[in-house]
Amino acid sequence: MGVGSSPCASCKLLRRRCAKDCIFAPYFPPHDPLKFAIVHKIFGASNVSKMLQEVPVDQRADAVSSMVYEASARMQDPVYGCVGKILFLQNEVSQLEIQLGAARAEILMLQMRQQQEASITFPMTTTQMDQDEQNLMILSNADSSNSFHVFQAADDHYPLWT
Repeated sequence: MGVGSSPCASCKLLRRRCAKDCIFAPYFPPHDPLKFAIVHKIFGASNVSKMLQEVPVDQRADAVSSMVYEASARMQDPVYGCVGKILFLQNEVSQLEIQLGAARAEILMLQMRQQQEASITFPMTTTQMDQDEQNLMILSNADSSNSFHVFQAADDHYPLWT
């Protein structure tokens, strides 16, 4: 606290003089008294002070933010606190994963149905065997030196033993 400025939210709530080196002043400004009130109610001023002294200075703002979140969660849900929020979010993720799986299955089913409808709408004009015979005729009309490749191509499609 500087000269002439108001005490921090902690010192205001605890009705004490705010020292120049008050550990609460940088994190609990006077314009936000509810922030310290919640933390004080759950953890107590002495415990908050001890926790802040154990944390490196560059991490204290994050520690205060975490304490405020945990304290407000404990106020909303006295039994589970922030664990209740975590469980709720995990359950929500599980429900969304189930919905995603169902959506993927539906997409797959629609794609298969679309393929079936396309094959019914545009049926193949010849069977695989007819297609092979057509390929053989085309190739047999070609150069006689390629006759070996014609029979080799036909053998590739049909196994010798069934």
